[in-house]
Amino acid sequence: MTGLAFLIPVALGLGLLGLGFFFWTMKDGQYDDLDGAAHRILIEDEDEDGVRGTASDTAASSRKPTR
Repeated sequence: MTGLAFLIPVALGLGLLGLGFFFWTMKDGQYDDLDGAAHRILIEDEDEDGVRGTASDTAASSRKPTR
């Protein structure tokens, strides 16, 4: 019974903490554009010379050489 006296406030506290973080993300605008990221991943960007590249080309060109 003493375990419940400890676990119930801890569970309620964690629930309130999660609810607080959820409302914080709502206020911060995390869920405003749900489709934007899904569409941006499909759009191919043009390179500097105007030629479209594949995702592997753009990833390889953005990497810095390591020594």
